[in-house]
Amino acid sequence: MIRKVRVGGVLLGGGTIAVQSMTTTKTSDVEASVAQIVCLQKAGCDIARVAVADEADALALGHIRARVDIPVVADVHFSAKLAVLAVENGADKLRINPGNIGGEAQIALVADCVKAHGVPVRVGANTGSIEKHFLERYGRSAEALVESALHNAAALERHGVNDIVISVKASDVPLTVRAYTLLRRRCDYPLHVGVTEAGTEEAGIVKSSVGIGALLLEGIGETIRVSLSADPVKEVYAAHNILRACGLERDYVEVVACPTCGRCRYDCIGMAARVNERVRTVKKRLKVAVMGCVVNGPGEARGCDLGIAGGSEYCVIMQKGLPDERVERTAAEQVFFKKLETLLQ
Repeated sequence: MIRKVRVGGVLLGGGTIAVQSMTTTKTSDVEASVAQIVCLQKAGCDIARVAVADEADALALGHIRARVDIPVVADVHFSAKLAVLAVENGADKLRINPGNIGGEAQIALVADCVKAHGVPVRVGANTGSIEKHFLERYGRSAEALVESALHNAAALERHGVNDIVISVKASDVPLTVRAYTLLRRRCDYPLHVGVTEAGTEEAGIVKSSVGIGALLLEGIGETIRVSLSADPVKEVYAAHNILRACGLERDYVEVVACPTCGRCRYDCIGMAARVNERVRTVKKRLKVAVMGCVVNGPGEARGCDLGIAGGSEYCVIMQKGLPDERVERTAAEQVFFKKLETLLQ
């Protein structure tokens, strides 16, 4: 049984997978940070993380937290003082590595603070932060990641902290999957799953989808973050697409779209993109098909709530799998979107 850890109003380990992202703004820039968190929330982010690099960042947390509706995690390294200040200023969760914030006295200081405020902590290991003695013993391996993460968790456990979330991230996908699989066997804490430093948007989405998806399909992971060198809103979109592909998110509009071929005589690809953009954040269980021609179009649309198949002069619009209207190609998109809006109401 996985332990349950509450981050603000979000429960980890309760059966649903929470989506996280991290701001790219300087946290002390309250206006910019709030604006980005609001955008992340609109995209479907459940928990936002911010970097706390100095006292100004920590003090800004209170102002940020008062203006956003989702939990905010303070990411702190190398300073127990900043970790305490972040919690005292309203952080809903703390992300630290106890091993890099000082000795036992500093760990105890942070532990006493999070217990007093009822704030959970995420600890973990990345391939770039494994302690030297674990690297010497295990090399750059799943075992080293897991031992390092559990070692850091134990530092907090010694001081009575039990609301812990653990992660073991690598940029290497097979290594990430092995590490999380091993970690799940070793502990019952909720796991924060992701492929770290996955890369730029295209490559990063592929790596994250393979790694996170493989783990989710095995029932491993209570919260996920897709790490991209891109707008963090795109991390949130990608995370939801992974959950949908794994069958873990069902209240959304699925867009079935044709890859097109030489038979296509209208802007099927462009229209599919516009449909997807319109329904991306709609929480309603629907299926929509945008097909290039009549070869597979009617068949693919048969199981859909709304579908379209194109031709050189006209398009056929279908509802509930049955032909509904034959429309001139130039007017087809306008008619289709009007019917779509009716469905979305």
